[in-house]
Amino acid sequence: MAKPAGSPRRQPTLAEVAARAGVSMTAASRVINNAPHVSRAKREAVEKAIRDLGYSPSRTARALATRRNGVIALAISGDDPAIFADPFFAQVIVGISGALEETDLHLVLCLGASGRGRARFQGLLGTHAVDGVMLTALRGDDPLVRLVEESGLPAVYGGRPLHGEPEWFADVDNRGGARTAVEHLIELGRVRIATITGLADTEVGRSRLRGYHDALAAGGLPPYAAEAGDFTVGGGAEAMRALLDTHPDLDAVFVANDNMAAGGLSVLRERGYRVPADVAVVGFDDLEIAGRTDPPLTTVHQPVRALGREMARMLIALLAGQQPTSLILPTRLVVRRSA
Repeated sequence: MAKPAGSPRRQPTLAEVAARAGVSMTAASRVINNAPHVSRAKREAVEKAIRDLGYSPSRTARALATRRNGVIALAISGDDPAIFADPFFAQVIVGISGALEETDLHLVLCLGASGRGRARFQGLLGTHAVDGVMLTALRGDDPLVRLVEESGLPAVYGGRPLHGEPEWFADVDNRGGARTAVEHLIELGRVRIATITGLADTEVGRSRLRGYHDALAAGGLPPYAAEAGDFTVGGGAEAMRALLDTHPDLDAVFVANDNMAAGGLSVLRERGYRVPADVAVVGFDDLEIAGRTDPPLTTVHQPVRALGREMARMLIALLAGQQPTSLILPTRLVVRRSA
């Protein structure tokens, strides 16, 4: 039915402005709120879209967007029990807290594993109770990414999401570290090198698997065997059992994190394999658990605490109107008795 004459014209939305300009909703919101951390090209594209569509943000929305509360959020996408049991996240938080000691900012931890957790996080963003967000442990097409983009708040990623590359992130050289680990096994003379992978719907899991393949290809070896893990001790044990059932003659395993490697070492011991005489094992992380396994674990050191610190520093810079630079932190191999 035709609209009555004189009926009010529907106002265009922020999403329509972003789509017209070819930018994210975050970038569009920053332009509208006159935030300084936007490239000139994006600013011009958004301003043109605003003119073309006749978009006019409300004064209330602008006031909310520019208000400062002195609070930032760390949003973690994962299962609550696993998050608190994993020392990786504890080290990330320690790094963040160290950076915040130099400021008056307070940290709020948001867990987005459940629908209820995501709804609470969305409510926090919608009321602009926080000034900016750090995100980590993202999986697949994670809904937390969309929620943050729609909020228009400054956001820094700890590790890159599986799809796309955000403007601001701090990450670790996962692919290069994995390649170094497998190269070490090849140098030891191992030729039947299997791997226990991380979660397939995470960028970190896929990057470490790519590093495994890179090293084998460079060494003239074919991929031997792979079992999927979930970054937990139990998941590593289950994956190692599956590997040994199907490939009992393997002579080395690269494991995508230390938790899974610890679980895998316990299974090798149960099955009567000598480490490293029969099977050499290399992990990834160099967390405290790596020094407590039997035997102590050769692993790739990643600067977890520094990762958290750089995430926080980057967000602090954004809130100060600066333009920080994303970075990838280096890794190094730590040789212990397992390889």
